[in-house]
Amino acid sequence: MNEFTKLKALTIGSATIDIIASVEDHDIERMTMHNATSSFLLLEEGRKIDVSSIKSSVGGGGTNSAVALARLGYRTGVFIRIGKDLEGQKIKEVLAAENIDTHLVVEDGAKPTGQAIMVMSHVRNPTIFTNRGANTALTDDEISPAMFDGVDLVYIASLSGNSAACLTKIARLAKQAGSFVATNPGIRQITYWAGDIIEALANVDLLSINAVEAEQLALTLLPKGQPVATDAPVGDGPALLEKGLGGRSFESFIKEVCSLGPRIVLVTNGAEGAYAGTPDGIRFHPASKAEVSNTAGAGDAFATTFSAYAAAGADLARCLEAATANARAIIAAPDTQSGLLSKKEIDTEICA
Repeated sequence: MNEFTKLKALTIGSATIDIIASVEDHDIERMTMHNATSSFLLLEEGRKIDVSSIKSSVGGGGTNSAVALARLGYRTGVFIRIGKDLEGQKIKEVLAAENIDTHLVVEDGAKPTGQAIMVMSHVRNPTIFTNRGANTALTDDEISPAMFDGVDLVYIASLSGNSAACLTKIARLAKQAGSFVATNPGIRQITYWAGDIIEALANVDLLSINAVEAEQLALTLLPKGQPVATDAPVGDGPALLEKGLGGRSFESFIKEVCSLGPRIVLVTNGAEGAYAGTPDGIRFHPASKAEVSNTAGAGDAFATTFSAYAAAGADLARCLEAATANARAIIAAPDTQSGLLSKKEIDTEICA
């Protein structure tokens, strides 16, 4: 029996139409910096580049998380902002096909539905051009306590532009309604809306971020702690446990963030794996190898799946195993949603 079917979820975040262009390696140059972690795709000015495929799909953190939760069995609704255009209607059609409640979807008469163009080549880690459109225009007036009535899990994906100012109210009302509150803020949100995030964390159960975002959070929000001796890992253990973050040990970072409110801090570190920390300790789970088709959406799949299991009372080990399985499935898919698994598929894979 799937116990998730008894639970209700609401996701809040962005909705986009993703246009994905796949370019063969020999048709585009790639430059990697030897003294940094950055790589660049080089596009020749004025040149028309042949691509192996161009596909269109629905994406964005709000919709990706909604589809993930619906496939896991949660009775899922979504609170997003779209334009009054064909792209917005396409998003509503896809959500309805996944049995996701769309009655809270806001249609903006002034701004268009968000769109993104992804260029994929070489290591399949896409460069993304984005027009956030209506995603930037959520307002406090559109958020009411009734939205959260009877909701077991409120998942707040990254909020764009002025929508980020709504995080504090969303988290407060969700917590007052008795929901398990999970949030996955993006790097721009952490950088430019630091005060709002630190205020919202008092009402957050689970904070999910990647290692780059964690470094920014450590440097931006938290006081300096015990400095570490080197920026490079000093042993062969999990990298963040060896390296630390923001001039402090990783353990100190987790405790400092938990002191702001969250019971669990989830930090993903790409191909290395993920760390789930509480005031009592840290559990590391290595990533599993998979054929990579597209890395976009992997973070959404991981954080949402972890949240779904955590809200249902699963322990950290189970949450990490389930999240890893769903993220592995999504990076093997050509877009951000088609590879998402059901709970039965995840549990079968974990037990295999």
